[in-house]
Amino acid sequence: MDAKPAVLNAAIRDVRCGSGVKIVAPANVYECELGDQCFVGPFVEIQKGVTVGARTRIQSHSFICELVAIGEDCFIGHGVMFINDVFAVGCPARGRQELWRSTNIGDRVSIGSNATIMPVRICDDVVIGAGAVVTRDISESGFYVGNPARLLRPMHSEDPPNHGNQ
Repeated sequence: MDAKPAVLNAAIRDVRCGSGVKIVAPANVYECELGDQCFVGPFVEIQKGVTVGARTRIQSHSFICELVAIGEDCFIGHGVMFINDVFAVGCPARGRQELWRSTNIGDRVSIGSNATIMPVRICDDVVIGAGAVVTRDISESGFYVGNPARLLRPMHSEDPPNHGNQ
């Protein structure tokens, strides 16, 4: 057991960025697209093929895997985990991408710290509470909490606008 490990460094490489993008190192962000004025906090990983809309903020320690698309003016809290492997064959896909599933997040979606987002579609104007686990598509604007996430209440016109700049 004297073998030396391969040491891989976090990197920011091959990223298509709009204007005014800020990434706080260390971060592992590669082969993805970040819209204008996006913010990416430290210790974030954004994998290849991910698209992030303009003015979206991604806080520290979040993981955004392949096959995720996030809309504009979103907020991704600290430690949010996106999942693309649902163990469709009873175990990890082990790189078999045909077993992975995609996630699409609409515009003006806020996701609280430590939420887990399974492969789903989330419509515009949604707030996901901290620690929630989203296991099903969300097609109605509103506030969602719990495990599995459920509608707490619909979004009302008098609610303050959710612009992802929290």
